[in-house]
Amino acid sequence: MADDGHLTLLKQGVSTWNDWWQKHPKVIPNLEGANLQAINLREANFYKADLQEVSLRQVDLSMANLEGANLRIATLEGATLYTAVLYKANLREANLYKADLREADLSQVDLSMANLREANLCTALLEGATLYTAILYKANLWEASLYKADLREADFSMANLREANLSRANLSMANLCMANLVGATLYESNLRGANLSLANLCMTNLIGAKLHKASLVGATLIGVNFYKAQLLEANLREADLREATLSMADLSGASLHEANLSMANLRQANLSGANLSMANLREANLHQANLIGANLKNADLTGACLQEAIMPDGTLHS
Repeated sequence: MADDGHLTLLKQGVSTWNDWWQKHPKVIPNLEGANLQAINLREANFYKADLQEVSLRQVDLSMANLEGANLRIATLEGATLYTAVLYKANLREANLYKADLREADLSQVDLSMANLREANLCTALLEGATLYTAILYKANLWEASLYKADLREADFSMANLREANLSRANLSMANLCMANLVGATLYESNLRGANLSLANLCMTNLIGAKLHKASLVGATLIGVNFYKAQLLEANLREADLREATLSMADLSGASLHEANLSMANLRQANLSGANLSMANLREANLHQANLIGANLKNADLTGACLQEAIMPDGTLHS
């Protein structure tokens, strides 16, 4: 329960509140469960404050300091947190539906199970953040930084992640169906079992990414860099991989049925046991590729480079 004295001070205005906090920096403000909807909190200082289950629906918290604050199960629906500092804050199970978090500092924040549906996180800093099972359906994360973030089982379906930095992020079992990842960086990211069906990953960097058993059915992967990526048993059926770089990638057991790999670079790729039936491999580079046990039935290899490739029957192509 909120401290009545702290609540009375806050209702006197941000200036009064911040002056009091400056004089009592060791006091942990207790506003647990309070309804703060009618208060303008721009630039308010809530450093390490207890804001559990508070109601901040539609509140303006632009430029506020919420570093280390406890906002567990807080209601921030439609709130404005533009450039706010939430470094290491606890936002587990918080409701941030349609919240404005543009340019906010959310590094190392805990957003596990949080509702961020349609939230605006454009250029937000989420490095090292935990968003385990968080809902980010249709969220805007354009140019956001999620370096090393824990995004396991998070729902990014139809989200905008254009040019976002997801390097070394953990996206295992995440739902990225129909997400926009154009120009995003997923260097050495973990996408094991992730759903990327119908996602747009044009010109995305997936160097060294782990995509074991990931679903990329019908995904747009034009010009994607999969150098040394692990795509074991991945489902790339009907995916558009024109001009993609898959050199030294492991595609063993992968399904590439009816995939478009025209002009793709598969040099030294491991395609053992892969299903390439009806795939378009026109002018693809398969130099030294391993095709042992691969299904090439009705595949179009017109103009493809097969020099020193190991063919499905184990013979070396001259």
